[in-house]
Amino acid sequence: MKGVKKQHLPEKTCITCGRRFSWRKKWEKVWDEVKYCSDKCRRNKMKPLVP
Repeated sequence: MKGVKKQHLPEKTCITCGRRFSWRKKWEKVWDEVKYCSDKCRRNKMKPLVP
């Protein structure tokens, strides 16, 4: 994705903390399956922080 500005990357909302996060190269093949912004949120998925 050389030359692509970060403002044009797809975004999602973390289902645990509600934070917006952008597409990353390591998620290229599984972007549709990504739900959490970090490993911490993935580990704490049973404790949603979103009000």
